[in-house]
Amino acid sequence: MSSDKAASALPSPASTSAQSRIIGAALILFGEHGISGTSLQMIADEIGVTKAAVYHQYSTKGEIVLAVAQVILSALEGAVTAAEAERSMSRGRDVLITGMIDLAVARRRMAGILQRDPVMLRFLSEHEPFRRVMERVYRMLMGGGSGARAQVQVAMLTTAIGGAVIHPLVEKLADKELRSHMQQQAQRLLP
Repeated sequence: MSSDKAASALPSPASTSAQSRIIGAALILFGEHGISGTSLQMIADEIGVTKAAVYHQYSTKGEIVLAVAQVILSALEGAVTAAEAERSMSRGRDVLITGMIDLAVARRRMAGILQRDPVMLRFLSEHEPFRRVMERVYRMLMGGGSGARAQVQVAMLTTAIGGAVIHPLVEKLADKELRSHMQQQAQRLLP
């Protein structure tokens, strides 16, 4: 991957330019190699700096994992906030589903890490801000329902969104086409 790709990745709002480049490279490399398979040296090489320069911005790889998670969390929080601002529950759910699909399609490689990488799974399960955002997401998607049916529908929808973007059958689809088909299918999963 080129450092141009790393530099164009979505930066964290509070990041410096150097930190944004590191986060961008980490997003790419975590998607390709997993978190455990990505070294600080690989990140440094991706953006053309020394490992010491990476350490100057982040003391540990764990801090980089947190910064990457914050990028994803910020985008997801933006989507749920926009959904909650809608006047109707139905329109809010549509806005949230669209936002989730847009995020998943834009971060296809990262979607696999969020779902399967043991380091990220452990981090997200322990990260209180992520849990709070996910509670808001689930509440909005369940539309006031709280029973087993609503829980299963939302579980299937969220799993379908995350799983579809990383499935080998769709890897060659253009983002626009994938987004369109996913949006159509998502509407069928919720009443």
